[in-house]
Amino acid sequence: MRRRTALAAFLLALIVAGGVGLVLQRKHAAPAPPALPRPVASVILDDTARPEHSVPGTIVAKIEVALGFQTLGRVTARNVDIGSVVHKGEVLATLNPDDLQGDVRAAQAAVDAAAVEMDTAKATASRTRALARRNVATTAQLEQAERALSSAIAADQQARSELIRALDAAGFAEMKAPFDGVISAVYANAGAVVSAGEPVAQLSAEEGLEAVIDLPEAALSRVRPGDRYEVWSESDPGLREPAQVTQIEPVTDAATRTRRIHLALADSASFRLGALIRARPAGPDLPLLRLTRTAILSRDNQEQVWVVIRDAKGARVEARTVRTAPPTGDRSNDVDIVEGLAPGDEVVIRGINSLTAGQPVGRSVSP
Repeated sequence: MRRRTALAAFLLALIVAGGVGLVLQRKHAAPAPPALPRPVASVILDDTARPEHSVPGTIVAKIEVALGFQTLGRVTARNVDIGSVVHKGEVLATLNPDDLQGDVRAAQAAVDAAAVEMDTAKATASRTRALARRNVATTAQLEQAERALSSAIAADQQARSELIRALDAAGFAEMKAPFDGVISAVYANAGAVVSAGEPVAQLSAEEGLEAVIDLPEAALSRVRPGDRYEVWSESDPGLREPAQVTQIEPVTDAATRTRRIHLALADSASFRLGALIRARPAGPDLPLLRLTRTAILSRDNQEQVWVVIRDAKGARVEARTVRTAPPTGDRSNDVDIVEGLAPGDEVVIRGINSLTAGQPVGRSVSP
């Protein structure tokens, strides 16, 4: 009995001693290491402008004229085609002269017939006056003869006017170039019957070229006349020409829901009429920095981004206000940065709504 009591007391002492040791061990254990700063999805900005972030367009002439004949007829020849260079006075197309000459002959015959009628009416009126003086013809007969003479004179004048019109129409059988230029479109071929004024060809002046681009309504809110653009050919993207917005057409195209923007080019521009170009806003106040739209945070009617600052103290983020360029109308998710950032800045592009000013961050990871 005494042995059992002693053994139980010994075991109880061991249990108490182990619990006290465990408590002391927990008190002297090292604290857990702090959590590492979260990595961020960020990009390093550069000033490389990519051609895909631009708007396509075309080189057109400021002066374009749709040419047609001034009379109805059948086209017998079209001496030009698209791209033909023509000079003022050059014959571009002709109508069938047979029909026009037939109209002239018919008008001449009508003039001859009217002249005979007028001579007859004059002779009748002269005899009636003589008879009336001798009281042989009545007053009614004299008045009838005078009316017939007036009608014959009017018919003769009308016939002569028709002859003049027919002669003019015969002269319209040739369509001539009103100025030097390039044929930019054709609408009728030889053998077609065209009415008066129907377009046959389009003539574009070689001087005074301009670039035209089409922008949607959403992209027009920040485009103003006088804004500077840069234009380059798709075949030679390294050669860029300055341009300026001169006109924003007031009417929206019903099919594309876009409005046309006219960009004036310098006289020394090396573009050809009809060349395919690309255009984008440019100028000393518009650096070629691009950033994805998801990196921009709107606060208090301002656009801000999170910039990562990495120095000897570590890495942290700070909010920076930026200004973006007018949209170009392309369908990409990128925007142009006008001010607030510089090449080499590291900008957070994902998780921007969960950051706070001065928050430590870790390494940069790919988005």
